[in-house]
Amino acid sequence: MQFQPILFNLHYYKNNRMKNQIYTCLWFDGQAKDAGSFYCSVFSNSGIISENPVVVEFELEGERFISINGGPEFSFNPSASLFVTCDTDEEVRYYWDKLSDGGSVLMPLAKYEWSENYGWCTDKFGVNWQIYKGKMSEVNQRIVPLLLFADKQLGNAEKAVRFYTSLFQNSEIQGILHYGKDRPELEGNVMHSQFILNGKVFMAMDADGNHEMNFNEAFSFVVECDSQEEIDFYWNAITNEGEESMCGWCKDKFGVSWQIIPSVLKELMSDPETRKKTTEAFMKMKKFEIEKLLNP
Repeated sequence: MQFQPILFNLHYYKNNRMKNQIYTCLWFDGQAKDAGSFYCSVFSNSGIISENPVVVEFELEGERFISINGGPEFSFNPSASLFVTCDTDEEVRYYWDKLSDGGSVLMPLAKYEWSENYGWCTDKFGVNWQIYKGKMSEVNQRIVPLLLFADKQLGNAEKAVRFYTSLFQNSEIQGILHYGKDRPELEGNVMHSQFILNGKVFMAMDADGNHEMNFNEAFSFVVECDSQEEIDFYWNAITNEGEESMCGWCKDKFGVSWQIIPSVLKELMSDPETRKKTTEAFMKMKKFEIEKLLNP
């Protein structure tokens, strides 16, 4: 009963070319600045953009990220990782040595059937990285968020990809590769997929094996909105069959965490004169209400 209004609004919003930015948020226990600075030291064309006691905003290879000092409640796991594409073995070795130092190895750097040189590691802050030798020309984005659908979400990767690409402008599915009859236990599931959301590349796949891990708030996606109408649209679409949380946080029906925030929030939180009142106002909210932020 709720899906028809969402389809109608989707048609309206896509025709009106919304500009919503989508970017990755990483949750840390007091290490937001250290982590952001470390990643900026690893990747070129990178740097800290802004910071306050809670949020650090930075850019890596042209891609926007934020890290937050959220506390000890949530920890990273392999259900969400950052996929780094390299053209050469030298690049693979560079990123592997930097990112695995002080972390742990999930899959050692080696030759696999899908890549001449590939490895999966966690860094010293617990974030998962997949380092892959391939062709940058096939991705055109150095760092790509990758979602691994496992445990109770196994088999939902394609449904999620189709749902996400239905919501955002400038979105398309670039390719979905399925498991075949040679893997009867996984036949029809997604071996790998690549898709675009508002001009940014994302990847998703179903887990190969019995992995007891699920998405959580340690790894989330932020959607910036210029109006209350946009906030309402994304909030309603994502929480439909999902979950509402506090302070703009919510989960979709696949368990992936999103933050639906007003674009004016950054300005309000950067100004010491408005930060306290703004924080007090949004701590009482589930879905953000712009008017109450501007006039607390």
